[in-house]
Amino acid sequence: MPHQHLKKSKKSTNRTINDPFTARYPRIDIHGETTKTCIAVIESFIKDNIRLKEKNIIIIHGKGSGALKKATHNYLKSHKMVQKYYINGLNDGETIIELNL
Repeated sequence: MPHQHLKKSKKSTNRTINDPFTARYPRIDIHGETTKTCIAVIESFIKDNIRLKEKNIIIIHGKGSGALKKATHNYLKSHKMVQKYYINGLNDGETIIELNL
């Protein structure tokens, strides 16, 4: 029987670190949205969490080209109910938002 060379499967080295401080924050993933449609999704998410009295929320925009992150941040900087927002230090594909409640 001839020797067959088996290809080794490449394991992904991308690992997510679960931050115990942000694990309970509500989050929404806007992957797959366009820079225009993501705004409606984010606005609805913010409204829902204001009603639920959730002060901290997370938007997962991913890393990619940076277009969704840029659109998200442009929207958040003028939103009257957003106290502040910043990139998650453990995952730069996420933005953490603190709402004015």
